[in-house]
Amino acid sequence: MSKIVNVAQLSAEIPAFTQSSIRWLIFKSNENGLDQSGAILRVGRRVLIDSDKFVDWVRGSNQGGQTR
Repeated sequence: MSKIVNVAQLSAEIPAFTQSSIRWLIFKSNENGLDQSGAILRVGRRVLIDSDKFVDWVRGSNQGGQTR
């Protein structure tokens, strides 16, 4: 089962990403492919993150030297 966390919890789990940087990635998620990865879960106004899918997205987001 995937681990669902909020921005603060994800930042604590993965210190390389600050809360601000995670929020920016969420804000641009439609453009950077994060939405399509399934890592972002929106429940009303609340935004939650599937941490496993987020890590998979990070690992795959720069494959082949192409930025998304």
